[in-house]
Amino acid sequence: MPGYVAGVSDGGYRRRSARVLLVDRAERLLLFRFFNEERPQDRASWLAPGGGVNPGEELAQAAARELWEEIGLVVAAPVLGPVVAFTSGYVDLGWAVGVFRDDFFFLRVDGHEVDTSQLDERERRQLTGHRWWSVEELAGTGELVYPFGLVPLLTDLLAGRIPAVPVQLPWHH
Repeated sequence: MPGYVAGVSDGGYRRRSARVLLVDRAERLLLFRFFNEERPQDRASWLAPGGGVNPGEELAQAAARELWEEIGLVVAAPVLGPVVAFTSGYVDLGWAVGVFRDDFFFLRVDGHEVDTSQLDERERRQLTGHRWWSVEELAGTGELVYPFGLVPLLTDLLAGRIPAVPVQLPWHH
């Protein structure tokens, strides 16, 4: 959503997140392994870099900030282009309960050495690893990967089919 500013157009969401589908030259997608220590009964999952949008912050600015904080990649917000997909629904993470919305940008890079040194204490405990995934690996995994519907979306994006409007993906909780 171009022009979205947290706290102004939040639509009643408990939390807005800006995430990036980051793909390297080998067409592999970077995902973090996430384990919610406050809900140890939940399965670990894999998710795209990104996180909460701060009050007054535009989605692309939040996504660019999160890339720096989580993986050490410096990107100017306009380089991210438009939001390509979103998902929304109710979740109870222990530390936050309510309706969440994740918006996704798509970015290609030649490569990137992931640097997690800027993660805060909670992120260090919950983001327990990272991995570059091929579409084939994602399609064949038994691991829990968010967002649902990622493989068809990623296949289209890699083929250069950028949606004219963001694709709505199924909610994952």
